[in-house]
Amino acid sequence: MSTTTPLEPDSFAITANLAQPRLPKWAVLLVALLSLGIAGLLTLLLGWNPFAGLVVAIILMALGMPLWSLLLEGRRSAADRLATSLVWAAFAVVLVPLVWLIWLVIKNGIGAINGEFLSYDMRNVVGAGGGIYHALWGTILVTSAAALISIPIGLFTAIYLVEYGRGRRLARVTTFLVDVMTGIPSIVAGLFALSLFVLIFGPAIRIGFGGAVALSLLMIPTVVRSAEEMLRLVPSDLREASYALGIPKWRTIVKVVLPTALGGIITGVVLAISRVIGETAPLLVVAGATDTVNFNLFDGRMTTLPVYIFQQYSSPGTVPLGGHGDPPGYARAWGAALVLIVIVMVLNLVARIIGTYFAPKTERRR
Repeated sequence: MSTTTPLEPDSFAITANLAQPRLPKWAVLLVALLSLGIAGLLTLLLGWNPFAGLVVAIILMALGMPLWSLLLEGRRSAADRLATSLVWAAFAVVLVPLVWLIWLVIKNGIGAINGEFLSYDMRNVVGAGGGIYHALWGTILVTSAAALISIPIGLFTAIYLVEYGRGRRLARVTTFLVDVMTGIPSIVAGLFALSLFVLIFGPAIRIGFGGAVALSLLMIPTVVRSAEEMLRLVPSDLREASYALGIPKWRTIVKVVLPTALGGIITGVVLAISRVIGETAPLLVVAGATDTVNFNLFDGRMTTLPVYIFQQYSSPGTVPLGGHGDPPGYARAWGAALVLIVIVMVLNLVARIIGTYFAPKTERRR
């Protein structure tokens, strides 16, 4: 009978150091400060714009962290930090023009916004004064009419493509035409609407409803595509369970499919509205422009905020007495641009709230 003797604990001891040196937690802050310092020095010496210097600082930081990591931590950690830095740098570079735009609009437009600016139109206004009351109502009416036209057509088209048209030639042709309509220039949509109304009512026709028709041509492809994608995300198990209970297909779509995809559909509709609410060319061609309030979409010209901004910036008026300052039209244009941005932001916020409220409840959310 043989016995085994236990090995000594130190017989197979490994003395190699497996610890990998790591950058300290304050390394990111140090690289950021150095990048800002170098970019600031270059900005002062070369006379760059501050935002250009900020972009250079972001690029220096995105390259500085991986280089330091390569020297200390090795290739794998450097590659990981490089990928992370590129993601954050791309986010920051995209954020810079957005913040710059918002800051510029607020800086130049906030001084023009007051009670008179929001409640007066431009009738008989010479020089300073006046407001966007007529353009504000024109934007609301024209965009609402375009949404009333586009949402049912786009939603029903998406339902057909997803639920009824699989594998059919008509569905393939419809999808192709929707893709083509997505790339149509806005001025072409305006010219089409103008030609349509000129053929029916004569060459002098300029009405707000024509602008709504032109905007609907731009909205429908976005509504179709967004609704189609949301409907395709609905699990097939929900449809099959409904069919197994003997529920007809149309009722399954109304009671199961649409409520499940409602949050995404609403978000897509708001994106479509935000896409067309700032269009100028089709409305300038079809709806025309006026200095007074017009609440009738089917009679007379109608001004919207984008057209108002274009008018004020292209014809700003005369310089104030003494030759100091900008013409009054510039301030009105910036103020109208700020109001338009606020409207789009409110629409997106409302869409997020509605989409969250109508989103299907899950176990985690309960």
